[in-house]
Amino acid sequence: MSVNTSNVYGKISISDSAIAKVAKNAALECYGIVDTVSSKLTDSIGELFKKQPDGRGVKVVTNGDRIYIDVSVIVKYAVSINAVAESLKESVKYRVEKFTGMIVDTVNVNVIGVKL
Repeated sequence: MSVNTSNVYGKISISDSAIAKVAKNAALECYGIVDTVSSKLTDSIGELFKKQPDGRGVKVVTNGDRIYIDVSVIVKYAVSINAVAESLKESVKYRVEKFTGMIVDTVNVNVIGVKL
């Protein structure tokens, strides 16, 4: 699916994979985040066969002009998971809204592991 909007110049369509790449880059820039990872084994196996696994660990669902994002991450050891997750939510929401011009309804953070 994709997010669609239009203006005086024409129609704009942004794919879910483009949104996932922006969300992943925003997540990786947050303090305390080591990497984004797939939350399921079947997702990991599926990404092995994709040509561009750039949105790994990020799932984007669009419904009308609303965007729902799930981010699965590994965090650094000895950081406040709550603080890192809140920072990640705000950063991803801000960057995706600026990129798309649409409303990000929810950003869910799934902490899959901790790295020493």
